[in-house]
This record gives sequence, C-alpha cells and structure tokens, in this order.
Amino acid sequence: MFTIPKVLHKIGQVLLHTLFWCGVLLFYTYFFGVDSSDFSYVLSFSLFLMPITIATTYTFIYKLIPEYLITKRYFLFVLYSIYALIISAYLIVISVFYGLVYLSNFKYANMAPISKSLLLVAIAVYLVVIIVSAFKLLKLNLKHTEDAKKLETKILETQLKLKEQELNYLKMQIHPHFLFNTLNTMYGFALKKADETPEMILKLSNLLDYLLYQVDKPFVPLNDELHHINDYIALEKMRFNNTLNINFETKHIPENVQIAPMLLLPFVENSFKHGSLKNGVLSIDIKLFQKNNTLFFEIENTCDSNSESEKGIGLENIKKRLDLIYKGDYSLDIENKDDVFKVKLNLVIS
Repeated sequence: MFTIPKVLHKIGQVLLHTLFWCGVLLFYTYFFGVDSSDFSYVLSFSLFLMPITIATTYTFIYKLIPEYLITKRYFLFVLYSIYALIISAYLIVISVFYGLVYLSNFKYANMAPISKSLLLVAIAVYLVVIIVSAFKLLKLNLKHTEDAKKLETKILETQLKLKEQELNYLKMQIHPHFLFNTLNTMYGFALKKADETPEMILKLSNLLDYLLYQVDKPFVPLNDELHHINDYIALEKMRFNNTLNINFETKHIPENVQIAPMLLLPFVENSFKHGSLKNGVLSIDIKLFQKNNTLFFEIENTCDSNSESEKGIGLENIKKRLDLIYKGDYSLDIENKDDVFKVKLNLVIS
C-alpha cells in the first residue's frame, strides 16, 4: 500500500534520476562535440548511447552490486559483470557503426572525431557506470554501517534491560531473606516482652526504609550503608546477648564515596546466619577502609568446618550483582578453613 510520503519519495527519485541522466547527455554532447561542428550528429550519437549507459549502470547498481558484491558472492558478481560488459561492449560497437552508417552515410570523414574511436566511446560509457557504481557502493556501505550501529544499539539496550531485570530480581531475592532473619529476631524479643523491643522496632523501621526506598537507587552514600549495618549489628547484639563478640572497624572513609545499596550488608547478615559459636561465643571481625580509589572490605566469623556459608543465596546474589555493576572493578575472595569463614572484597570506586 502506497502512502503519500512514499509516493512523493518515488516522484523525487524519478526527478533526481531524470536530472542526472540529462546531465550525462549534456556531458556526452560536450565530449563527442570536441572538434566537431555538426551538433545534430553529436546529439543523435549521444542519444543512441544513453540507453546503453542507463541499462549497464542500472544493471550494476540495482542487481550486481546489491545482490552479489555486497552479499560477498564474488564469483557470481565477477561472472555476471563479465556478461554485462560483453553485452554493453557489443552495443558500443553498434553505436560506432550507427554513427558511421546512419549519421554519416558511410562517410568516415563526416563522423565526429571522438566517435570514431571505439576506445574513447567505451571510456565515456564506462566512466559513467564506474562513477555511479562507486556512489551506490558508498551509499550501501554507509547504510550497512548505520544498520549495524542501530542493531548494536538495540542489542545494548536489550542487554541493559536484561541486566536491570536481573538486578531487580536479585534485589527481590535479598529482601525476603533479610526480612526473615530480622523479623525472627524481633519475634523472639516480643515473646520475652523485653524492654529493648521499642528500640528494636525503631531500628527495624530504619532498615525497612533503606530496604524499600533506598535500595532501588543505583548508588547510595557509603555512610548510609554503614549506618544500616550498625543498626543490623545492634539488632543482632540484642538477640545474641553475651554470646556475641563483634568488632566493626572503619577508617579513611570519605563523605562522598558511593556504592550500590545493600552491597555490604548481606555479607554481615551471612556471617550471623551461618556463623557458629565457638566456646559459647560467635566471633565476627569486620574491617572497612579506603586506600586511593579502592575500598577494602574484610569480614570473618567463626564457623563449623562443614559450614555451607559459601553456598548461601545471599553470597551468590552478591556475586551476580558485583558482576553486573562492578564487572572488572572488583575482586572477591572467600575462604573457609580452620573453623573461620573469611570474605575479602576489593572494590574500585570513582
């Protein structure tokens, strides 16, 4: 179905082609008119060459180049090009005889000087064919480059959307895991009707605010993450009472440093969830410091020798998030031996 814009486009193409071939006819008239005063002869000879030139040119630019050269079917392109050149050369020979027989009445001296030379006539025709074919080839290459860029952009956009969806999915997995542990602790305090319950509810409220509203941001201030880690540790201290020995050390942390939300907190959560009491105490040691443009995070906790801390859903999700957000800009080492579980994360930050 043709629309008005398409019809106008086609009309524009026809007018442009007509104008171009009028220019070619003008070129032929000037070229073959050199050293000749017989304008009628020159114009008739040029008009005779026009169908040969047009047919040869269109054969190359609409058939041979797009269907064989661009698609890298080189053998067929060369083969059919030879056929086209043979046929066009035969027609060029006929054009010279046309000038001799019909335009000069078999009088060789009456022919326009340049039209006497088969080589010069062929050069004139094939010069037009070569120029137009080169322009067509350039146009097709530019279109191919543009299409390739569009395709690359679509692929990148699709990959970005998939990464965003995967990242959101990973965050959704972290939420119930984190809430399950925290609400379990709160439930225990409520059963005991402990005086610390209101403070615990306040800290949980702060954590939920961070979890529900801040975690959707691509980056948050590192100090916000640290603040909520401290809240989480405070909640766990209430649960463990005297069976917890935890040390959280931070130093050299600038105010403007930002990281992905909920990046460090799951490591802390994992140490509580999979940590084991040794001599009646769960020991956890956390260190966080910055040197140059690298953030160093280290956490270790006591555990059983057969602990499956490395297989926890939290750590697996963190590894995937690190690959999505900080690919190539981080190193993560996890070690589980001698009843101690260690995590070392080095993160390059801007």
